[in-house]
Amino acid sequence: MKKEKVKKRKKSKKWLIIILGIIFFFIIIYFGIYLYARMQPKLPITGANGYHLYDINGDVYTASSNENVSLKDISKHLINATIAVEDKNFYKHHGFDFLRIIKAMFVNVKSGENLQGASTITQQYSKNLFLDFDKTWDRKIKEAWITIRLESHYSKDEILEGYLNTINYGGIFGIENASKYYFNKSAKNLTLAEASMLAGIPKNPSKYSPLIDEESAKSRQRIILNAMVKNGYITQSKADNAYNTELNYEKSEEEANLKMMMYYQDAVMDELNSIKTIPSSFLETGGLKIYTNLDMKAQKALEDSANKNITNPDIQMAGVVMDPQTGKVLALSGGRDYNKSQYNRATMAKRQVGSTIKPFLYYSALENGFTPSTTFTSEKTTFSFSGNKTYTPKNYNDEYANGPISLAAAISYSDNIYAVKTHLFLGDSALPDILRRVGIEEELNTLPSLALGAEEINMMDMMAAYSALANEGYKVKPYFISKVTDMEGNVLYEYKPNLENVLNKNTVYVLNELLTTTYAKEFQDYNTPTCLSIAPKMTHKYAIKSGTTNTDNLIFGYNKNLVVGMWTGYDDNKDVSSKDSSNLKNTWVDVMETYLAGKTDEETWYETPKNVVGVAIDPISGKAATNGSKAKVLYYIKGTEPTENKVSLDEAIPTVKLEE
Repeated sequence: MKKEKVKKRKKSKKWLIIILGIIFFFIIIYFGIYLYARMQPKLPITGANGYHLYDINGDVYTASSNENVSLKDISKHLINATIAVEDKNFYKHHGFDFLRIIKAMFVNVKSGENLQGASTITQQYSKNLFLDFDKTWDRKIKEAWITIRLESHYSKDEILEGYLNTINYGGIFGIENASKYYFNKSAKNLTLAEASMLAGIPKNPSKYSPLIDEESAKSRQRIILNAMVKNGYITQSKADNAYNTELNYEKSEEEANLKMMMYYQDAVMDELNSIKTIPSSFLETGGLKIYTNLDMKAQKALEDSANKNITNPDIQMAGVVMDPQTGKVLALSGGRDYNKSQYNRATMAKRQVGSTIKPFLYYSALENGFTPSTTFTSEKTTFSFSGNKTYTPKNYNDEYANGPISLAAAISYSDNIYAVKTHLFLGDSALPDILRRVGIEEELNTLPSLALGAEEINMMDMMAAYSALANEGYKVKPYFISKVTDMEGNVLYEYKPNLENVLNKNTVYVLNELLTTTYAKEFQDYNTPTCLSIAPKMTHKYAIKSGTTNTDNLIFGYNKNLVVGMWTGYDDNKDVSSKDSSNLKNTWVDVMETYLAGKTDEETWYETPKNVVGVAIDPISGKAATNGSKAKVLYYIKGTEPTENKVSLDEAIPTVKLEE
């Protein structure tokens, strides 16, 4: 028995010696690396972690480091709160808290989850010196090396100061910016209550910002205050008083204007991260100057119009304003309020696009011999297919002509029966082919419902597609960044538009004129044009198409100067209402009219091509107008103008079976 105990002691001693030897070996290696780092040039971190965003006029509108402050100008409460919760041994370690790492590994392995992190403030600061936070081994090694170099050349106070000037406080970078944003005061004047609230945000900005989720933010504040008590910075009584202090968030007027513009900034940074020629580390550039296409006039028009017209406080929205000639994104909103949700519905979401897909179907139709006068019968219809499958679409409000209507009328009323018949007549590959030509790469189901926009497509893709109509046939790519330079002005990247002609200019002109029927009073008959309600607000000529599904409202419209697309709906796909649709249309027209104020139709509309002719027609029948009929001038490729009698194409669709 004694021999077994002696053997166990010897074995334990042996393993202890091995473990201590391994630890000693790694300590020697670490200090060897530390000494080597000490011999390297000092990292030029002053300003190296910053970027400046410029608008389309060359004016700075956001800078990550425009409000750097020294440590002595930051509230001691904020400094203590940050150290207590992020890295309590900050002033004791040399960049890595090995005991904390071992503890975190033990907890995570035992639980099978990643419950604890062990990054020190220096490690987090080194991470902030990169444009993105890739979790590759290559990136981790680079961050570790920068951590060692920071610790070998800079004092703890210098590192902490740099960290506090770069950290993300919910889309606001740096403690001075954050202090002014949340409390409209300098960082040196933060109270314990305010400081402990701000110190909690960086852990998870989308969760712990008090402007997004105050309950979670208060829970995080309690954790921070308890950590401050535990580490001897404050008493429990002071912690309780701070926790129970009611905080007033008094954003400055300037910062309050970022309510939607932050979505644009996020889109800029996403695009920046995708540019291969930009170094991933700010240390390689000394910071960046990013010249964007943001037009403050367009952004203000978008935000003001949305705030004025979208009265339902629960519904979400997305809006994009673009220059169709170049693809420049002039303004963008990915939601109602960035402080409440950072999810960018304009760049990230895919939604059913409804009838806003129809212009591309009708372009294909015009390309394949249709004219504005081509007719199909609009009536309740069941489409029958092989395998005893049927499809019974309905028009909005169940309104039908119960007779032939022209393509022009079908566009004006957004007639679903006409659209499905057109889709079947052309063949199921025609619409996807056109969509691919104008830049929509989405794999689309070719069922008949595609003609009614039952498929989900991202708004930016739809903006690119509509731009091809607005610029008379050229495929463009929406982009946010025109140029990037280092702080010395050396160009690192410059966008070069590559316009590709994909549509026929004459055909596009005919379609653009057809899309003005959506608000033409001449079409008020058994039905009403879909956008007639906003016609009184228009002082310019526009091509417009709206769309409505059970869960989505959309509208896209343009002239040669501007294309604007907008969506409203709910993130959880609740049904939308007709009032929501009306509000969206008013938002859209207000954006267009505000931005284009002072311009004439000669400046904003298209010159009629030589091969196109305008003819007065009867809106519903599509026949040449007579003295006794309504008349609307529509445009035709020369030689396709309407004769007295136009033949309906209904008989050319053998798959149709009319309801009895």
